[in-house]
Amino acid sequence: MLNNDVLRSVRYMLDVSDAKIVEIIQLSGKQSSVAEIAPLLKKDDEEGFVACDDELMAHFLDGLVYLKRGKDESRPAQPFELPVTNNMVLKKLRVAFELKEDDMHEIMQSVDCPVSKPEMSALFRKFGHSNYRTCGDQFLRNFLKGLTLRVRG
Repeated sequence: MLNNDVLRSVRYMLDVSDAKIVEIIQLSGKQSSVAEIAPLLKKDDEEGFVACDDELMAHFLDGLVYLKRGKDESRPAQPFELPVTNNMVLKKLRVAFELKEDDMHEIMQSVDCPVSKPEMSALFRKFGHSNYRTCGDQFLRNFLKGLTLRVRG
């Protein structure tokens, strides 16, 4: 899934402005501006569209975790994992919104996309693990849609 799609989905989910997106990115230590973010939030076919790179997306996801959960100053910052995969987006959203396994199943159930427990846990395994499963674009889209329904009520 395109990083831009994830950015737009989370922006809509949280109902935040471009300036707030910049603040979220800055929470992870990367300097940014509204002028830099605005083209990232445009649709693919709009004039001025710019693709969101993995580094910016990683900063945004970490900033989202810091916004929702707070930053633990006693621990060193985790190194950025690049490239950003759908599995990583799923993991960061799970952490940011403090979702348990049951919450994840409820979210997927709410968009008529039931998932078994083994299927769900396979998405959170480390790459290379024998039971690792790649998160597909459609699964992530459904998850974002369900999470939006949950957050926006």
